[in-house]
Amino acid sequence: MGLHSNQEYFVSWEELHRATRELARRQLPAEQWQGIIAVSRGGLVPAAILARELNIRLVESVCVRSYAHQSQAAEPEMLKDISCTDDGAGFLVVDDLVDTGNTLRFLRKRLPKAKFITVYAKPEGLPLVDEYEADIEQSTWIHFPWDVHLHYVDPLAGEDK
Repeated sequence: MGLHSNQEYFVSWEELHRATRELARRQLPAEQWQGIIAVSRGGLVPAAILARELNIRLVESVCVRSYAHQSQAAEPEMLKDISCTDDGAGFLVVDDLVDTGNTLRFLRKRLPKAKFITVYAKPEGLPLVDEYEADIEQSTWIHFPWDVHLHYVDPLAGEDK
């Protein structure tokens, strides 16, 4: 069984940072980009890492609702549009994950000339993303570090007496 083959996969802050830095490295030279558009909310943290690594100051967010907890909405809904570009030319659109591709399909209509990148990609969403860092099985639910709490766990043998 591979690293990413469980039904649930927990991403650590360190893993997310490493994977996003590698994704940033492949976007060099940075001068080709006018800015970054983060898909809120999942793309906000990767966008911040990309902005730092590529030394890009123009970062905007587009707010799209595609999920309600763990169920995907029938049709994505634009909650906040962007104003930095009309068609996305010269911009990276970044999200944490492409799952079914519904969000990116929706945004490609709005930003047809942007480059769409994600940290993680599932098979159904692959045709909608231009570049990504890691493959995830379609049936796997990813838990990102901003979605979970670290807490103490009792030892298997129980507490000391």
